[in-house]
Amino acid sequence: MLAMHPDCQRCGADLPAPAPGAFICSFECTFCAECADALDERCPNCGGELMDRPTRTGKALVTHPAATARKFAS
Repeated sequence: MLAMHPDCQRCGADLPAPAPGAFICSFECTFCAECADALDERCPNCGGELMDRPTRTGKALVTHPAATARKFAS
């Protein structure tokens, strides 16, 4: 199950689970669309491809809430 990290690891932008616009690699490193674009859709941590993260809404979000720990390190 995806952790659904709440922020971009590069700039700290909020990335809520029910909203589109987040990109992840196979290790769930999470970036906003602007940062993913700036990174040429490649994860700077593992070199993997950044793909659109699916959204999680409704009952699925209630049953399996998104992570709350932020990954952005200023």
